[in-house]
Amino acid sequence: MNKYKISTFLTLASLVLLISSCAENTDIKEAKKPMEKTMTKVTITTSFGDIRLELNDEKAPITVDNFKKIAQSGYYEGTVFHRVINGFMIQGGGLTADMNNKSSGTSPIQNEANNGLPNDRGTIAMARTMDPHSATSQFFINHKDNSFLNHTGENSQGWGYAVFGSVTEGMDVVDQIAEVSTGSSGGHQDVPEEVITIESVTISE
Repeated sequence: MNKYKISTFLTLASLVLLISSCAENTDIKEAKKPMEKTMTKVTITTSFGDIRLELNDEKAPITVDNFKKIAQSGYYEGTVFHRVINGFMIQGGGLTADMNNKSSGTSPIQNEANNGLPNDRGTIAMARTMDPHSATSQFFINHKDNSFLNHTGENSQGWGYAVFGSVTEGMDVVDQIAEVSTGSSGGHQDVPEEVITIESVTISE
């Protein structure tokens, strides 16, 4: 093999090694890329203004799917924020302005409070009865960090309340709602004296 052929061979070999190295580095970079979180965008339009949220499909798939189905059915339109406690939370999605229960027609869902999402200010979580797995349509938005609502164990005392998303815009609206005067109505406590209507809940995939 003459010098020219040897030189050409070495050049081609170097090129192959370089291409192989670049491909391996690309594969490593792709492998190191963090998986994008799946989020569903939601707008709750109220008589006080819009509250925009991102729902965490990855951490709370059952809860998010349930909320989306109920919202897309139009159920939430005309329901109200019926329980408001400043410095705690605002709750809605189950009663009408005359304080009558509105059935969503859905079955209770599995409590996903063990998903690691804390009940911090601005998060949305499912309301329920004393039964940990009784949530249907009612939800609340935490007005402050409420760590005592977090999951601590899979028992009736420790299940906690399932967070499934957080507010991205409109915490000023949440604050405004939290500060309204409240009283008793229809056998319920902490009811806003001014009706706070949920006009629509819009899902953006």
